[in-house]
Amino acid sequence: MSALAPLPVSPSGPKERVAYLDNARYWVMLLVVIGHCLTELVVMDSARGVYTWIYAFHMPFFILISGYTARHYVGDVRQIRRLVSTLVVPYLLVELSLQLITRHYTGEPKQLMVLSPQWIGWFMAALILWRLTTPVWRALRYPITTSIVISLGSGLIDIPNVLAIHKTVAFLPFYVIGLHLTREHFLRLGTMRIRAASIALLGGLFVFCQLVRIPDAQAWLLWKNSYVDLGTTFAEGLLIRAGLIALGLLMTFAALSLVPRRRSWTTSFGERTFYCYLLHGFVIIWLDRHFHLWDQLEPYGVRSVAGLIIAAIVLANLLMTPIVARVFRPVFEPRLTWMFRPIDESPQVKIPV
Repeated sequence: MSALAPLPVSPSGPKERVAYLDNARYWVMLLVVIGHCLTELVVMDSARGVYTWIYAFHMPFFILISGYTARHYVGDVRQIRRLVSTLVVPYLLVELSLQLITRHYTGEPKQLMVLSPQWIGWFMAALILWRLTTPVWRALRYPITTSIVISLGSGLIDIPNVLAIHKTVAFLPFYVIGLHLTREHFLRLGTMRIRAASIALLGGLFVFCQLVRIPDAQAWLLWKNSYVDLGTTFAEGLLIRAGLIALGLLMTFAALSLVPRRRSWTTSFGERTFYCYLLHGFVIIWLDRHFHLWDQLEPYGVRSVAGLIIAAIVLANLLMTPIVARVFRPVFEPRLTWMFRPIDESPQVKIPV
């Protein structure tokens, strides 16, 4: 793989929101919530097919976009402050809260494990680590190749669940590839020929997932177990992981080609996916632990799956409304002026020596 052109060294100023990216965030967030709502029903064929199709690309999609939007990160004072207020603080709040709620209903975990995310917190932990290492990926000569080697190699060993490092390194290629995409790459995806091929690809794979039961697909698509734990040899594991990386990229670019470019109602909702991601887990855990909703839905088969998909779409849209953002912005995006020293806005004068 040839070396990539160097990225700009200095951080950019405040960036305007791009309608295309916000539209993409909206649609992938629907997939996230639908996938999480179907997790407890994967014992059913009708749920397993949809779940497998979603999990084949929804996190690669989300991570690639996250990498693209972080491509100017160099670790300056403003960026560090934002990282703490919009990633570190929400991670601590959500992870500790979810663990306390789970312990209330099940008694587990007996000890709070702030560095061991149990569910949705893993993505926040991974974003923190990816963001902090962004300057490294900007500096390397062959960052994409290196990230793929690390991802493939991570399956050769058992990695403890510390800040979701197992998933962080497994999904790393999607983040690094996103870092090195340009606006022109996304524009090339918008041709009618590519869009037609994308519809055929995503539609064909959706049908395939409904008709064919892939052994251990759910375990592989979680991207967290070693090849030995997944019951394969190292060689087989490397081939399967490489295939999943290729499939995830192919489906991600296909989905990106279908995302609308113009501003619409999905754009404004896509600006608030942050709150939807952080809050939807609380709703799902409450419905599951308090009402045992998924146990009650299982006997209804495909009707329950269809109903859950509709409910997930409604829930996601509700959590992306302005009122939710207004209520939870002070919680999940605190200013933290008391924590950081004031930024010196005065120009720096260089003194010759």
